[in-house]
Amino acid sequence: MLRFGVHSGQQYSTFEECLDLWQRAEQLGFDWVSLFDHYRPPLGGPGGPCFDGPALLAALAARTSRVRCAILVSAVTWRHPALAATLAATIDHVSSGRLEFGVGAAGPDLGYEQYGLPFPDAGTRLDMLEEYCQILRRLWDGERVTFHGEHYRLTGAHLSPRPLQRRLPLVIGGGGERRTLRIVARHADVWNTLAGDLESYRRKAGLLASHCAEEGRRPGRSASRSRSEPCSRRPPRTPGGAAPNGSPCSRPAPPTWPNTSPSARPSSASPTSSRTPRRACGISCSAAARRSTGRRSSFSPPGSCPNSG
Repeated sequence: MLRFGVHSGQQYSTFEECLDLWQRAEQLGFDWVSLFDHYRPPLGGPGGPCFDGPALLAALAARTSRVRCAILVSAVTWRHPALAATLAATIDHVSSGRLEFGVGAAGPDLGYEQYGLPFPDAGTRLDMLEEYCQILRRLWDGERVTFHGEHYRLTGAHLSPRPLQRRLPLVIGGGGERRTLRIVARHADVWNTLAGDLESYRRKAGLLASHCAEEGRRPGRSASRSRSEPCSRRPPRTPGGAAPNGSPCSRPAPPTWPNTSPSARPSSASPTSSRTPRRACGISCSAAARRSTGRRSSFSPPGSCPNSG
């Protein structure tokens, strides 16, 4: 089963324009809608309109009721991971447990120059991403976190309230074969990457599967009802069944994790063990809908296929 969604972005002049798109997507039955986390995206020019991603996401989540809400993806350069963890937990509550939170090592943005913000080299940003993912998951899982890394330092850090979802899906964006895919294998529930040719996809998917095996995560196993089980890989679809964005993948019915049903959310009295982190590789793919501007982008909701658009 394929899931379809709209990567709307937030390059609009009014909130009403974006809200109309999100509500129409929900009414039409799309599975997810997402924003990005740029401040001055190159696409649109140095003075083009662009709302703040997380703030807009919270507002849109509050005005929708079913569709999954995502940010693809937040740059590690914008905010401290503890602040990002709190931000994500808050939006998960606003959305009643519909958030997909994406992070990445950051890409081009005119905001770094315009606002005088630091933009470290790629190697440093990947080091930051490795630490970032660890801190996010530990805080979301309710740990009291002490972390002394090269880039981030936390001492007895708490996050309360925690996300509503038992396991808030962590999406990691990027397709770098030397380091990014290893970080995906270690920490991601979902892999998000841009569309490419089939040969490149197969190579990256194979590398990711190998890295998952090294980490004790088995993306080749079939999904089951247990949240501790990994997702399954399925062979690419035939050309006639390819997704509109060129992502030739198939997906079975999604597993039950993350369980977003309000009745399934643990109460405050639930034991910590009910949120034990899963060691599973949620590698997935999706077909993206064409937004009103005619551009296409893609999102990888939790699922089964080791490709994303």
